[in-house]
Amino acid sequence: MKGLGLVVGGMLVLALAASVGPAALAGGKPKGTAVSPAQLIGVNFVENCRYSHRAPDDPIVFPGKPGASHLHTFVGARTTNASSTFGSLRSGGTTCLRRDDTAAYWVPALYQGANLVLPQAATIYYRRGTTTEVSPFPNNLRMIAGDATAQAPQGMRITFWSCGVASGAGRSSSVPTCPDARSSNLRLHIRFPECWDGRRLDSPDHKSHMAYAVQGTCPSTHPVAVPQITQIYRYPTRGGEGFTLASGSIYSAHADFVNAWKAGALRKLVDDCLNALVHCGRG
Repeated sequence: MKGLGLVVGGMLVLALAASVGPAALAGGKPKGTAVSPAQLIGVNFVENCRYSHRAPDDPIVFPGKPGASHLHTFVGARTTNASSTFGSLRSGGTTCLRRDDTAAYWVPALYQGANLVLPQAATIYYRRGTTTEVSPFPNNLRMIAGDATAQAPQGMRITFWSCGVASGAGRSSSVPTCPDARSSNLRLHIRFPECWDGRRLDSPDHKSHMAYAVQGTCPSTHPVAVPQITQIYRYPTRGGEGFTLASGSIYSAHADFVNAWKAGALRKLVDDCLNALVHCGRG
């Protein structure tokens, strides 16, 4: 039965959860000995995904309702739209370097005044955020990080803007002015939770089936540790004044994720990188 819940459709995942519990769903074997938080520094694998397309669609919040959402910009799966399913994402190709990653990633569109600023690409970090071993996401897991209604800074643990490491500039809750267009450009960072309730592939608010770990430990309500994703979008601008997001305030940054990885490929990266405490680099 090992891994069965991770390679079949969403309905069977939900049925299995009730009968075998989160541990079996997470891979069917006991987890290894916990490690210290210090041992998790630098443990990750990294995806690079080019910009794919834009549309006023959101298959998580407004499934089956094209045009019902504010404008989003998409990377990863090439076919993401209001009617996307696990099957359509898997069969539709990807802009990510790893061909097995047909997951869907998206954020609200960025504007400077009336001008749309499209992302060039996104870097997606898959990190281990828990001292216990992590399990791959189940097929078709859906989640949102950040608050689309925020009118004030959300806290930089979840989202922030930057100009990149080479710029020497720090994190900012609002859009900064990057110092040098040749060595830096504007970036938006959104960090997702790393603890799953082991039962639901989504929830009414698209968040409550997930939770953030505290000091490397998942809460008892969300006992299954999964990879911690950070999506980082790169824009061809130095930033500055006059920026808004399609969702409203510049503080309303949020991001969405639908897992449509090839299950075996994701499991191998999780086992060989995150659970082996190894930095595996970029796809």
